[in-house]
Amino acid sequence: MTDFSATHDAAVTDRTVLTRSAYNTEHDLAARQSLYQWQTPRHDLPGLVVRQLQHTRGTVADIGCGNGKFIKRIRQDRPDLSLLGLDVSLGILGGVPGPVAVADAGHLPLRPASIEASLALHMLYHAADIPRAISELSRITTQDGVVVASTNSDRDKAELNHLWEQAAGDVLGIEKGPARISLSARFSLEKAPTLLGEAFTRIETIELPGTIAVREPGPVIAHMASYRAWADQHDVPFEETIERARGILEDHIRRRGAFEITCLGGLLICSR
Repeated sequence: MTDFSATHDAAVTDRTVLTRSAYNTEHDLAARQSLYQWQTPRHDLPGLVVRQLQHTRGTVADIGCGNGKFIKRIRQDRPDLSLLGLDVSLGILGGVPGPVAVADAGHLPLRPASIEASLALHMLYHAADIPRAISELSRITTQDGVVVASTNSDRDKAELNHLWEQAAGDVLGIEKGPARISLSARFSLEKAPTLLGEAFTRIETIELPGTIAVREPGPVIAHMASYRAWADQHDVPFEETIERARGILEDHIRRRGAFEITCLGGLLICSR
């Protein structure tokens, strides 16, 4: 999606949408996460994050920890670390091992230089003020500490965008429907180094390319349906478009054996 309008930004950052719908439970987030089990090569993102913490001692804060996927893995692999999970949504924190707290990335309730490593994994695009959130990450992290962020490329999952536009066009009776909303557009892999560079002098980007191949529509439909919190941003009947996409997928898989999606995400390792 190339629409970076104020309307789009407001939808992606709307705290009511984030807390009461998009991340009120882990259901939709888990649907997006689960699609990657069909990716090759298979990137162990939690394991890669743990690797970046190999020299870390003390406290790690996971800002925007969501359903605790990374906290659980760090707790398993690095029981010596103290962990803190923060998220804007109380509802999604129910299954996250404590301690956890509700907090906004732009106003972190932590003392300066009190954290040895801060994580901001697939979440900075939801921050209302991205530079302020990055400044907060810098403020709470020790001078010799590390900040690990992650996001997706502007080119990530282009096939899903094309599928949505085709399905939406069919529903509306036009050749090409409106684009689906892009969560990562405000803090994509291409934009992130510049934004992070305002607070950190050293930024290493680790790209994680891959291809997802599914042989039945379910995982893709679940992923697309997980955007239901932003249904009013799509300018098309959401459920009808999802069902039309299912039909297109079934036909594609019947003819070609699989539906392939090109992925490109990445980690950004930040230090001073």
